[in-house]
Amino acid sequence: MIDVLIPTRNRPTELAATLAGLAAQRGPRFRVLISDQSDDRPSFDSPTARALIRQLERCSTAATLVRHLPRRGLAEHRDFLLRSSDAPYVLFLDDDNWLEPATLQRLWSAMATLRCGFVGCAMQGLSFLHDERPDELAPYEEWGERVVPEKITAGSPEVDRWTLHNAANLTHLARDLHLLQDEWRAYKVAWIAGCVLFDRAKLVDCGGFDFWRSLPAEHAGEDVAAQWRVMARYGGAGILPSGAVHLEAPTTVPNRDVQASDLLA
Repeated sequence: MIDVLIPTRNRPTELAATLAGLAAQRGPRFRVLISDQSDDRPSFDSPTARALIRQLERCSTAATLVRHLPRRGLAEHRDFLLRSSDAPYVLFLDDDNWLEPATLQRLWSAMATLRCGFVGCAMQGLSFLHDERPDELAPYEEWGERVVPEKITAGSPEVDRWTLHNAANLTHLARDLHLLQDEWRAYKVAWIAGCVLFDRAKLVDCGGFDFWRSLPAEHAGEDVAAQWRVMARYGGAGILPSGAVHLEAPTTVPNRDVQASDLLA
């Protein structure tokens, strides 16, 4: 039902942790496709990553490993992964993201209920567990019975929701909501980084990441641009509790001068 799509570059340790999270998931059946653009040895070519890939396959989860070179930018890499999938749903999962065991089941339950363009779990930096930021939680607003389309651009007031995903804000918010086991809430987002489950047909209908040809190789914000296009037509939602833990490794995208959403606008 789901293809988990992981773009990776120069992160053997972090990728292994990401795979460990996937190996512990319960719920819908899924496949894994890892596309590597490392400068030298592929991220998946480490003893730890190989062990976790074998564990996935032992549990009947197919894993495909590919090298996708030369590098043409983040958007092109995601475009390649999307075109490599034929599953009805795709989970774009960053290579520095560990998932709690129930996360995939929660995403799947939310997608089956909401039937929107995407649902996602924003990454949480647990080094900020003692850094409470109530002011940054002010934009929190839950969806009602259904998610509706929203047109968001760089100047929209909805962009102020980005503070919800700072630090460990969602972890604190989920704690204060006193959610029961297997209970989740859908809320309104500006965008979601790191862990986003798309209805693949709806993502493709909105163009996917085909805008990569309009961007220089060095860019960022390709996930924002794609999500805004899907939100405008089908809507999208964040899910609490998140269950996605940011590994807080140094970024592999230091140059963020060009933002895909700005160029598309």
